[in-house]
Amino acid sequence: MSQDTHAEHHDVIAEIKKVTIILSVLTIVELILGFWMIGITSAGLRLAIKGVIIILMLAKAFYIVAYFMHLKHELKNLIMTIIVPLALFIWFIIAFLADGNSFRNLRNDYNPHFKEQATIKVEKKEHDAHGAEKPTHEKDASKEGEHKAPEDHK
Repeated sequence: MSQDTHAEHHDVIAEIKKVTIILSVLTIVELILGFWMIGITSAGLRLAIKGVIIILMLAKAFYIVAYFMHLKHELKNLIMTIIVPLALFIWFIIAFLADGNSFRNLRNDYNPHFKEQATIKVEKKEHDAHGAEKPTHEKDASKEGEHKAPEDHK
């Protein structure tokens, strides 16, 4: 081995070790934050921790793509490799949520069965002493209330 080849080989190994340590530290920090978040009840703090974890995950994705896919020195390719799929993924999520919401809101117009089902009154069921259900009718209860004399309040 020549002197230059040996020095270049040593630099590559040092760079791999550096990236491995960085990825390991980021993973450990993510795990610590995740386990710490379990006991937190504040919604705002939980959301902030989730945001930090997402940022750390994106940093790990950058290191993996940059070093292990050899795109570190090709900035345009690195950006296209990360940004285009991310933009498509976000677009898919928004499109599917909008489509589902549209279906939920418009299904009564297309199928009258759903509209009928939404307007049907359901009988309330009470349980007797033995646990058996006995139906009660709201109309009967209201008629009985009309014919009863008002009770004395003490």
